[in-house]
Amino acid sequence: MQPARGERSKAMNSVLPHPLTLASSSSFRPIKYNPRNTTSTCRFRALCSPNNQSESESIGITESDNSRPKYRPGIFDDLFLNLFRNRMVNEVGWDSEKPGYDGLIEVANRLMMRRSNSETKEAAVRILRALFPPLLLELYQMLIAPLQGGKVAAIMVARVTALSCQWLMGPCAVNNVDLPDGSSLRSGVFVERCKYLEESQCVGICINTCKLPTQTFFKDYMGVPLLMEPNFSDYSCQFKFGVLPPRPEDDNALKEPCLEICPNARRRREFTSSVDVLQCPKA
Repeated sequence: MQPARGERSKAMNSVLPHPLTLASSSSFRPIKYNPRNTTSTCRFRALCSPNNQSESESIGITESDNSRPKYRPGIFDDLFLNLFRNRMVNEVGWDSEKPGYDGLIEVANRLMMRRSNSETKEAAVRILRALFPPLLLELYQMLIAPLQGGKVAAIMVARVTALSCQWLMGPCAVNNVDLPDGSSLRSGVFVERCKYLEESQCVGICINTCKLPTQTFFKDYMGVPLLMEPNFSDYSCQFKFGVLPPRPEDDNALKEPCLEICPNARRRREFTSSVDVLQCPKA
């Protein structure tokens, strides 16, 4: 004999929870579908997928190929930045109101104002010399630079550069370079993406306040030849300690056009259609 219809309903209600109980349960989260929010929908579908996926794929996290390499500031970074900026301010005779790295870039721009390229280079060399005690440079050039044909000095400055200059350039590492004698030496420093170039947005600032004066400083005041090869496409840079730079007329870096991100280049493009506008006037 079958139970009455009312009795069956009571029995089912005793087994199944009431809809209001489900809605108020902490383990139940109602999902509202929004056809415009495709990201949320895809995220839910990925999380519920039975396939084995990495966490970044499941929650839709992606990394941009053009993102700047991450650099963890060191305990001496502020000290190095303030020291370098103070020496630059003393040379320029002016300081920016902006703090930190942004202010440093503004001072670097001012360093090039009302100066020829050669005058800017000489001023930048004086700034680099002012960072070191006078006797230290002379002793290094006299006692360390001649060892093993200059190889010991090249290796030492490469390691010191990689350790002490990441606050200025960003992540970098020591690597091997080919020397003129055909041998290979671990006296190179590869900068993944130069922060100084990217923030200054100027080929001229890179050439005249960094590349040329740095090459001159190491050769003339530390006895270590240096070739710097900036890549203006991906903002990387290769230091080659122990390698002499080419003559200016043979240096391809000095023939580079303005960067696409250069604000001065954009302004010149608005007023002229000449091909020569692409050449950086300060390089």
